[in-house]
Amino acid sequence: MRDDPTVVDLVTRARDGDKSAWDELVERYAPLVYSVCRRYRLAPPDIDDVGQSVWLRLVEHLPGLREPAALPGWIATTTQRECFRLIRASSRVEPVDLAESADVPEQAIAEEEVLRHERGTILRTAFGELSRRCQLLLSLLMQDPPAPYDEISRRLQVPIGSIGPNRARCLTRLRQTPALAMLAADGPDDRTRR
Repeated sequence: MRDDPTVVDLVTRARDGDKSAWDELVERYAPLVYSVCRRYRLAPPDIDDVGQSVWLRLVEHLPGLREPAALPGWIATTTQRECFRLIRASSRVEPVDLAESADVPEQAIAEEEVLRHERGTILRTAFGELSRRCQLLLSLLMQDPPAPYDEISRRLQVPIGSIGPNRARCLTRLRQTPALAMLAADGPDDRTRR
């Protein structure tokens, strides 16, 4: 995942001034910035401030980024640093370095955040490859709380007894999408060693 050709292409194009590539980078990694900020329990206006700082820093550093594939890690680390800077500057709370408090290096936390984000991106891509009917069924089953079977039956116009078998077929199709097949072949141990 760290050598994702899509990321390398987007970084290269954004570096060359392609606005659509820049927009796609922001759209792709805004959830990563948000998730790091939420871990520090920042208020929504503070999250917006951190996000703006991260994107501004990326504009400044994009031309000098030596390894385009390392962009997700750079974004996660920069977001953490911006969160610390904001917390210290606001003096509302005493800053706590989560990396030190857990005796885990900052880089390991950033890598875990990047991996979580990349897995989510892959899953959303795979989900988008499913039929609309499978997407709707799985969405209804995965919402919190899950929709009752009678509601699913009514909305999809299928018998209640066919919901389970349809769910199984949709999950099999999801597992067989190219994106998830690649993720499964990569193996969890291989991804964490990179």
